Amino acid sequence: MEEPFEATGVRGFLHRPDRGNGHALALTHGAGSNCKGPLLVRFAHAFESAGYLVLRYDLPFRQQRSKGPPFPATAERDREGIARAAETLRGMASGHVFLGGHSYGGRQSATLAAAQPQIADALLLLSYPLHPPNKPGQPRTSFFPQLRTPALFVHGANDPFGSLEQLREAMGLIPARTDLLAVEGAGHDLARAADLALDVIERLHVLIGS
Repeated sequence: MEEPFEATGVRGFLHRPDRGNGHALALTHGAGSNCKGPLLVRFAHAFESAGYLVLRYDLPFRQQRSKGPPFPATAERDREGIARAAETLRGMASGHVFLGGHSYGGRQSATLAAAQPQIADALLLLSYPLHPPNKPGQPRTSFFPQLRTPALFVHGANDPFGSLEQLREAMGLIPARTDLLAVEGAGHDLARAADLALDVIERLHVLIGS
């Protein structure tokens, strides 16, 4: 069951499974989208069908502006919003809490986890923006050596924000357990990647040993 959800600093939609397994996923969007984006909706419904409580939510920058990308100066505020979403689910779930995000949302979720390892049991990083398009010399991996939260990367083979080879190399910087699910033929939008949701769920639980 899907319903609008709003709490202090958190706005989005809550998916309540008919038969919950106790686990929860907080899922957010990229720089040019919102929590109503097709990729998030499909993943949320797939996790819900598998028994997960899912909160797909808007980051603070999107709550303030319906259009336009985030500003670098507001990244910390967006991470605060991610923390509030995770804390909200912690109060509702008895099992594992996963943090997920597409592109910018995943980057900020991972950055938060590097600073607060207890914030989530594992990360689901959809199309992690390894570097700006065509600018491999500007990697967004400075915090990877501090990341101790297990992370599953789901990445398109044709993603201009980083090739699979570049991502595999960057993952070597992370001391936590990691895994990569490559999506052949997919770009940054990961079209139809939600069809792999069952594989994603299985890999997340392998990562945390449950």
